[in-house]
Amino acid sequence: MNVSLTPELEKRIAEKVDSGLYNSASEVVREGLRLLFAAEETKARRLDRMRADIDVGLEQLDRGEGIPGERVLAEVTERLEARRRG
Repeated sequence: MNVSLTPELEKRIAEKVDSGLYNSASEVVREGLRLLFAAEETKARRLDRMRADIDVGLEQLDRGEGIPGERVLAEVTERLEARRRG
């Protein structure tokens, strides 16, 4: 397999090898791909959890367990202000 890299990417890979953290450009690229795949898996898990949370929320709404929008807005605003105050 041949891969074309921009000069900037080649430079950054060479810097990683020169730092002694990696023995070769191939090691740097493999590590980058491992990180990419791990990030994709994390993103997929988060999306699955978010979809499950949405399903729970929709079920709660169907049962009439919703919260009025004004109340939600007030609570979110209060939490944001508390974070800003720190």
